[in-house]
Amino acid sequence: MRSGRVYDEVSDDDGTRVLVDRVWPRGIRKEDPRVGHWLKDVAPSDELRKWYGHDPDKNKEFATRYRAELKEDPAAGALDELRDLARQGEVTLVTATKDVSLSQVPVLQQVAGV
Repeated sequence: MRSGRVYDEVSDDDGTRVLVDRVWPRGIRKEDPRVGHWLKDVAPSDELRKWYGHDPDKNKEFATRYRAELKEDPAAGALDELRDLARQGEVTLVTATKDVSLSQVPVLQQVAGV
């Protein structure tokens, strides 16, 4: 499972691009091919996202809280959908976050386990 920013150009190696943000990215049209499939329910809750604020000092606690959210619906159902997509072929998780390493993407890659 690959990762990148939603603002990156589409690559032939991307497979299915999946936007994993709760909020639609600025400057991106709904039909933009850089988005692909939007799974907003797999993203961290608004409450968790706002608490975290991509603060590196909170990253470990963020990952713990986010993993807990992924066990409950609707996130659990969206995670199942992501796993199904990954079983069908290459998937690239995309986010609008500037630093993908501090986003939910690394946690999703670990938890999805495909």
